[in-house]
Amino acid sequence: MNAETAETARMASSSGTDLDTPDGQASTPQTGRRARIIWGTEEDPEPVIWAWEDDGRDLTEEALSKMRIPAPFGRIPSGTLAIAAGREGTGKSSFGIWLAAQITRGTLPGSFYGEPRRVLYVAVEDSWKHTLLPRMIAADVDRSMIGRFDVIVDKDTEMTLSLPADNALLEAEVIRHGIALVVIDPLMSAIGEKIDTHNERNTRTALDPLARLADRSRAVILGIAHFNKGNGSDVASLITGSGAFKNVARSIFGFARDAENGDRVMTQVKNSLGRDHHDLPSLAYAISDAIVETKNGDTHVGKFSFQGMADASVSEVLGSTGPGYRSSDAEAWLKEYLEENGGSASSADTKKAASEEGISTKILRKARESLKVVITRDGYPSETRWSLPPPDSEESVVPSRAQSGPRARGARLGTTGGPRAQQGGHDQSGTPHPTPSDSHSQSPSGGVVVQLNIPNRAPDGAA
Repeated sequence: MNAETAETARMASSSGTDLDTPDGQASTPQTGRRARIIWGTEEDPEPVIWAWEDDGRDLTEEALSKMRIPAPFGRIPSGTLAIAAGREGTGKSSFGIWLAAQITRGTLPGSFYGEPRRVLYVAVEDSWKHTLLPRMIAADVDRSMIGRFDVIVDKDTEMTLSLPADNALLEAEVIRHGIALVVIDPLMSAIGEKIDTHNERNTRTALDPLARLADRSRAVILGIAHFNKGNGSDVASLITGSGAFKNVARSIFGFARDAENGDRVMTQVKNSLGRDHHDLPSLAYAISDAIVETKNGDTHVGKFSFQGMADASVSEVLGSTGPGYRSSDAEAWLKEYLEENGGSASSADTKKAASEEGISTKILRKARESLKVVITRDGYPSETRWSLPPPDSEESVVPSRAQSGPRARGARLGTTGGPRAQQGGHDQSGTPHPTPSDSHSQSPSGGVVVQLNIPNRAPDGAA
């Protein structure tokens, strides 16, 4: 034993750590805790398995062409905690029932497609017989594949799930029945009464074990959550309770209803294991009236259905304090503004005019991308200009990572995520081609082509 090893052993001994364990790992006899290290070469990487992989079936061809990314794209990974949040009456619980229907019928695009799977529903606020079961019938849930999860104490007293105390009970049933989805509605009410849900560390004592349960069983756990009384537009920050709810979940969906026109919209605001959530389309949805027959008469319930791509995001709906401009309105305004200026205007003037019109920077950017506006820089000093693309020209705009419209399948990606830039030199036929610096480059703000037409400057001292 060399001096360094001896000193390490002496320090471990003084701290109560035993280095002479059978596997050579350090342990602390007083607590039974021991260290474990798994080196990076001991495990192989694996792809994410998506329980819900949106294939764009709810979108029109026109909407698909405007998307920044091609379908399909993952929304909910298997074996994770997801959150559906919104204000009262927006339809977040109806979304949970919609998801349950798809999984029990094997129609959800993703890893469960074509294989009907069982679902557990933890109902805390709504009546199972009067509210949830009629909604499930209207949504075409396979009733033989969905079960209400209760906790029984004192022989026949029904209790609701309490986390983390009942985690073992829940996991045992998830594994026994091969459950693919657990809906907890609402998640906050299932947190143990002794846990301070406004303290992140306290809340994590309930949510972290729940997330590990999902990971071990590969089931999706969908927690329904309410917004707090705040007036902001950041969906994740509006979830009632501590930041643990938004931090532990791997995917978060916001739901909102536009008070002005009644439109409903769902926006994914977190997608930790997949594509940037900003690139995922917001979806419009409807809650239509459905009549369900019962033994004691008919009952009216709401039925959730997607209606295609939404014109606005949940944040835009929440942040709207007046009439304002939505994406479709701003697109019409921008097209008219550029046409009135001969099809081209300076970027600064366009942004200023849009601001005076009450169009936000974010909405203006979306309108620019949707119209496939071409950005050019001319002269010295250079001036940035926005121009409408030539009519009926498919080659007027070269797609970039942030540009509307899907990338061709099989296209190679560079380190920035966009189509790999062609380097200067010659192609396989021997034909020279320019470098990106003297032809086209991608705009860092997305959705456009930058054409550099700056004239060469003479070197200092040259004639």
